[in-house]
Formats: sequence, structure tokens, C-alpha cells
Amino acid sequence: MGESRNIRSRSEDPIQVIQANKLSQDFTPSFIRMNQQNVSDITLDFFYKPHTITLLLCSVFAAMYFAFTRDENNTQDNIWAGIVCVIFFFCILSILTFPNGPFIRPHPAVWRMVFGLSVLYLMFLLFLMFQNYKAIMGIFYWFDPELENFHINMDKEYGVNCSIVTVQKIYEHMDCFALAHFLGWLFKGILIRHTGILWCISVMWEITEIQFAHLLPNFVECWWDAVILDILLCNGLGIWCGLKLCKMLEMREYKWVGIREISTTSGKLKRAVLQFTPESWTAVRWMDPKCTYMRFFAVCQLVIFWQVTELNTFFLKHIFEMPPSHPIVIVRLILIGLFTAPSVRQYYIYATDTTCKRMGTQCWVYCAIMFAEAILCIKNGKELFSQTQATKVIWWLLVQAVLSFIFVYGCMLYHKFTKSDDNVEASPRKEKSS
Repeated sequence: MGESRNIRSRSEDPIQVIQANKLSQDFTPSFIRMNQQNVSDITLDFFYKPHTITLLLCSVFAAMYFAFTRDENNTQDNIWAGIVCVIFFFCILSILTFPNGPFIRPHPAVWRMVFGLSVLYLMFLLFLMFQNYKAIMGIFYWFDPELENFHINMDKEYGVNCSIVTVQKIYEHMDCFALAHFLGWLFKGILIRHTGILWCISVMWEITEIQFAHLLPNFVECWWDAVILDILLCNGLGIWCGLKLCKMLEMREYKWVGIREISTTSGKLKRAVLQFTPESWTAVRWMDPKCTYMRFFAVCQLVIFWQVTELNTFFLKHIFEMPPSHPIVIVRLILIGLFTAPSVRQYYIYATDTTCKRMGTQCWVYCAIMFAEAILCIKNGKELFSQTQATKVIWWLLVQAVLSFIFVYGCMLYHKFTKSDDNVEASPRKEKSS
């Protein structure tokens, strides 16, 4: 037997052996863990066993039912039904083939579908990239004919009478968008979980608004609107609440009990609701006193990329003329939020774990989406970007690079001299999953 093994080893192609060894090194435990998180202890086997044949039959019969029973006289409804059917089957394929990602609650299938939707959204952006502006607007008018009657009022003045500051004036700015602003920063606080990085993104975004105000009129704000309402109130309160929530979740003792082991009906219902909460809460530590240069620049890159993502939101709705409350804008924000959650987690592992040599798939797709949106804006906003003041954009790039370097380096020095974190990063956690 030993001799036969030697004969087989000599017959193997050396290049294939080297490639196999390299592949095994690339797929480190960290990469596998962030790409394919598995459920450790399963109590309800039915929900975690493969049901491929059942899923196939149900999907086919559902498609047949709607294909043969619906009214096909309206061409627009037919196209809508076809689009929905394609998305439905792609989500089914996502459940069967795509990785779980870094999260398993409420169920890994949910995050497989999220990854599938991110791939579909990326494909849609790539398709739009090869269409002209008129064709793209025709697609949006097909989705909602009312958009054809909406045009952005470029004559509207923003940031006027800034010297007059009254309680009534401030109160008038506290609308639904201020609530959305607060909830957005609450969500960012839960995702990033680092005070220094969050405040860095907050301050740098206000600088971004100033530098791009000559292109986007709604970026023009009074000083008290930017400093008091945005940075201190909406951003600051959202960051504080997000970090406090993270602190509570981190200090919580996780002892999961299977739903079959609970005797009372109320206990079973409570356990079912808790399925939509995190299985555990991992303490993060973006900065370390002895962090490598690659980790340092990875955090700086995160800050800059976040600015690009935010800019995409405003340029997309301005170039393609959509009201902020339009369903297309809201759905995109929800999808971007869903894509961002696992992407930030995968980016954190990639930036902080030296054994991880590859970026997670969801993070890779999200980066591709960010660049595709930026390219789409630049390609279709030639008239807008022709008004660009090059000096302001250059200054913006320099300020972004310098401030991100200063903020991140300051955070590193803070951790070095205090050896503790004022966030949700350093406290120990008791944890038990089932």
C-alpha cells in the first residue's frame, strides 16, 4: 500500500499539487467562517434539513398556477409578473447554492437570499451601465409613469437667512427626514461599533456636503443645521443610542434553549420571537495599538468608501430625478442596508484577522455595487459634472485622506495609551449557544 501511494504521488502533476496547496491556504478557517457560518446546535431539524425536491415541486407548481390562471391582456402586468417570477426563482436558487455569510439568524436562508438580491441588483446596474440616459429614464417611467411629471426645482434656494436662528425655525427642520437621519446613524452605530470611526464618518460627511454643494443644491445648509441638527443631534444621538444598544447586547448572557425543551406556550412564543435576535454578540476591535499598516489603511479605506456610498445615494436620485420619498429610493436604501450588514462584518474579519487572505463574497459584491453606482452617475451626469469645480474635488480628496488618517491614527494612539475602549469593544462576554 505504501509503495502504491508513492507511485501515485510521483504521477501527480507538480503544478496541480502547488495549485491545490495554494487553494487550501487561501480557504483559511476565518474565510470559511465569515462566508459559510453554520448553525452549531439545531433543535428543529425540519427547518435546517435540505428539502430540495419539495422546494422544486412547490416552485414549479406555483409558477404553473399563476402562469395559467392570471389575466394576460395587460402587457405591463405580464412583464411585471415575469420579473417577479425571475426574482422569485433566483431567490430559490440563492437558498440552494449561495453561502450563508457571517450571520445565521433568523435563518441562514434569509442571508442567502440577501446575497442573491445583491447579485441581482449588481446585474441590473451593469445592464443600466450600457444604456443611454433616455433609455434608463424610460425604464423608470415604465416602473412609475408619475416620475415623468417630476422634475427637481433647481431654482429653490437652500441655506438662506442663516443668521436668523429661532426655536421655530429649528423645529420646522425636525421632520420625517430628521427621524430617518437618526435611524440611519443608529444602524451605522450597530454595524461599525466604534465611536472614533463613527464620528470620523459623521464629520467628514459634513465636509463632503460643503465640497459638493455646487453640484447638489440640497447640500447647502446653514451652519446651525449642519453642526447642531446634523452632527450633534441626529448623528450624535444616533451614534450614542446605537453604541448603547450594542453594549447591552454584548453584556447579555446568551443561553439558548431549544423550543421543544420549553413547556409553556408563552415560553415557546417568546423563544420564536427571540429567533429574530442575534445568536451572540461579538466584541469588535477595529484598532489595536500594535496593528499592522495594512489594518490601519483598511480602516481609513472604510471611512472613505462610506463617503462614496452616501454620495451615490444623493447623486442617483438627483441625476435620475426622483423624490426622496419615492418607493424606488426607499427600496434601494433598504436593500443597501441589508447588503451592508454582512459586508461590514466580512470586511472587519478581512481587515483584522491576519489568517484571512481573501475578502468575503458579500463584501466583494457590495464593493462592485458601490463602484457600479458611481460609474452610472458619472456616465449619465455629464452635464452636471461639467459644472464641477476641479479645485473643490481635489481639496475634498485631500481632506478625506488627511482627516481619515488623523482620525484613525488618533484612535490607535487612544487605544495604545488607555489600553481600553469606551465602546462596545473590550469587555468580556459570556456566551452559550444551542
